[in-house]
Amino acid sequence: MNALLNITVVVPVRNEEKNLPRCLDALVDKFVAVVVVDSSSTDRTAEIAAKYGVEFVQFDWNGRFPKKRNWMLLNYAFKTEWVLFIDADEIVSDAFVGEVSRAVREGAANAYWLRYTNVFLGKTLHFGVPQRKIALIKRGAGLYERIDEQRWSNLDMEVHEHPIIDGPVGEIRMPIRHEDDRGILKFIEKHADYAAWEARRLFELRQGGNANGLTLRQKVKYGYVDQWWFAHFYFFYTYILRLGVLDGSAGFYYAFYKLWYFMTVRRIHAECQEK
Repeated sequence: MNALLNITVVVPVRNEEKNLPRCLDALVDKFVAVVVVDSSSTDRTAEIAAKYGVEFVQFDWNGRFPKKRNWMLLNYAFKTEWVLFIDADEIVSDAFVGEVSRAVREGAANAYWLRYTNVFLGKTLHFGVPQRKIALIKRGAGLYERIDEQRWSNLDMEVHEHPIIDGPVGEIRMPIRHEDDRGILKFIEKHADYAAWEARRLFELRQGGNANGLTLRQKVKYGYVDQWWFAHFYFFYTYILRLGVLDGSAGFYYAFYKLWYFMTVRRIHAECQEK
């Protein structure tokens, strides 16, 4: 590709010195602007961003709305029409960039679902439940869900919050490679935070909290995740019905940790109800 794509890429980070170089390697020569948004990292994250010559922004979260992605959409002075959110453990390909270029040039949608290929325990997963999220958004077309939490977890970035888009939403079919290089303990630690947040979100929804804009997948999850059978069904669905078994031991452990995750959400939700 000769011309830089007129999109601002936002990379939210916190202590991502292991993942960030691969991510930036795939971005800096393809997009007109790359902005790394940090949360007071204590490792070499800031040094790495400086080495690549990308803009570096600090974000201090007060435990409430907005979190990092919404904060950027609401406060940063973007010079491009489109914003692409890429996590530090995600690696884009030339084919992905080419498809994005064609999509934004055609202008048929205000946002796009992106697909991801997961790498877990060093193995590329070809089966199981496919991962996707809306992460390419036309500026002004929408924000992530507003959830007025009070520091339910240590997550200062929207993970389970879903973008609410005004207008049509398309899909980019070429996947992004999702490969966290920080080890299984970091994976478990991260998902423990995710579980704490989702349990509190479920509790608030059951208390009459705002459910507007939930996707079908969110409605199913929050409708049944507190049932004893849900985690076991999810394991059976992803490992057997979605053929995760064909991914070998990595496929088994990935499905197993999803089982553990949803059981943890259920247990924390029960503790919320008991308080």
